Formats: sequence, structure tokens, C-alpha cells
Amino acid sequence: MSRILIVDDEASIRLLYSQELTDEGYRVDAAASIAEALELLAKNSYDVALLDIKLKNESGLDLLQKLVKEQSEMAVILSTAFSCYKDDFSAWLADSYVVKSSDMQELKDEIRRLLARKKAD
Repeated sequence: MSRILIVDDEASIRLLYSQELTDEGYRVDAAASIAEALELLAKNSYDVALLDIKLKNESGLDLLQKLVKEQSEMAVILSTAFSCYKDDFSAWLADSYVVKSSDMQELKDEIRRLLARKKAD
């Protein structure tokens, strides 16, 4: 069973993503901050990390850079309400970029695509 880490400062988004992805058959953990995410990463391994870019007083892009260096086998999806970050070079480190939406289909499709690519490697 694939494991997913959600990092988002909005409780409603963490709950929605957790419920939807658990219903898809994934094991899901959620963190509200980079510090919480790092605690979970120290205890568990994940196949996919789903990062919000704009956290309260932090940037998901900072965590992305750390993950690329230290967790290179984990796929990373940036999820944000702001499509303007697609032009930020540091966002290009992510495996995928999904604009937040109440329609979870694009996000679910990206997770499946990244997991299939990981299995093929």
C-alpha cells in the first residue's frame, strides 16, 4: 500500500485530501507545518509528498528543496491555489504541480501516474 504525506496549513484541505486519498486505498499522514512534516518523515517513508506552497509563515518550496536532496526516491507534488508559481524555478524541482480544486480527479490522476512511474523504474 502506497503512503502519502500531505503538508498543508489549512485543516479543511488536510481533511479533504486525507479522506479522499484514504478512500482510494492509500495510507495517508498529514502535517500542518514543515516541522510536523519533518517529524513524520523521520519516522516513516512515503511514496508521494503533497506540498502546499504557501504555508502560514513558511514556504513549501523550502521543504521541496530539502526533500529533493534527502528523499530523492519520493515523488513530490506541489499543490497550491496560485498557478503563478509554475514560473518559479524552484517549483520545477517537483515531480508535478496541481492547482487546488474541489475536483480531486487531477490530483488523483497525478498520484497514480507518479506511482506507476516509480514502479517502472
